Amino acid sequence: MNPTHIHLIITHMPIFGAFFGTLVLIHGLWARSNTVKIAAYNIFILSALGASLAFFTGESAEETVEHLQGISEQVIEAHEESASVALGAFIALGAAAIVALALTLKKSNSAALVSRIMLFLAVFSFALVARTGFLGGQIRHTEISASADAPQTPSLEQDEDD
Repeated sequence: MNPTHIHLIITHMPIFGAFFGTLVLIHGLWARSNTVKIAAYNIFILSALGASLAFFTGESAEETVEHLQGISEQVIEAHEESASVALGAFIALGAAAIVALALTLKKSNSAALVSRIMLFLAVFSFALVARTGFLGGQIRHTEISASADAPQTPSLEQDEDD
């Protein structure tokens, strides 16, 4: 397994973690369950760690693919810039999750407010990391790039059998 493979595996962790963590947190808020909220905070902490690992394995992945035919340096740069912003959001999400976890465990009066702030941070972080994943997918998956939206024109050459 090479660094690019590791990067591709790890990049899904913050995407799915933020998505499922948000769903778990929504359920915890609806059910007014601190246990469920704590589960969501733990998911966010793991997602932040995953985002950090994905970011720091990205350079090795770039070196692997940047010289391959059909790879756009512009697409790689857009993915890298988006990843930097998403990493910042996930660092904030992970740090806030640690604070929310501590406040919830201490049964602080501000825990309810913090859980709502966490929901906002989680949705925001998910949006950023989903965009980053989409841009990363365009590096090798040309079927999802903007040019793939254009209709393909059939070849003007006719089959010899016609």
